[in-house]
Amino acid sequence: MPRASKTNLGVILATTLLLVTGCAAATPDSTTTDPLAAAGFPDQTIHQVIDELEATPVDDRRDDLIASVRPNAVLFTVDGGPETSVPLEDEFYLSVAPYRNTTHDCYFHSLTTCVGELGDEPLHLTVVGDDGEVLLDEERTTNSNGFVGLWLPRDIDATLTITHENGSVTTPISTGADDPTCLTDLPLR
Repeated sequence: MPRASKTNLGVILATTLLLVTGCAAATPDSTTTDPLAAAGFPDQTIHQVIDELEATPVDDRRDDLIASVRPNAVLFTVDGGPETSVPLEDEFYLSVAPYRNTTHDCYFHSLTTCVGELGDEPLHLTVVGDDGEVLLDEERTTNSNGFVGLWLPRDIDATLTITHENGSVTTPISTGADDPTCLTDLPLR
């Protein structure tokens, strides 16, 4: 082979190696991928993702996503793949589903599979801390899944009262590291 051809072949191989290496370096590995982007929520905060998933109508929910709220994080699984975790920083997310006739047991709220009885129903909610501070006092409507989500301060003890046209229910709540993120034992009387 003539000398010029060997040189050109070397330049071509070196250029190809640099291009391939450059592309490989630009591809993020699974340990550095943003779990929210991997779950289909790029450029959103965990607060926004929780609110969006909770508000998504039941019939429009994704079949490929499981999202479970824990006291300190949300766990995501996409297409049965590995579980990823996104921390909840300063707040506690509590999802509540009052009922008239039927309910289900729940401790950690699933933003994608939990369904309560009273979808799209108006409620009045109050949360009063054990110190007497009113943390929440407002009219809300349950999402189509029958739940309404509450963003509360972390590490409090309080009383939640839910009023509906068919009755009311009052229950103690806590927002510590071992507390439930899902309340479904709230019969309206």
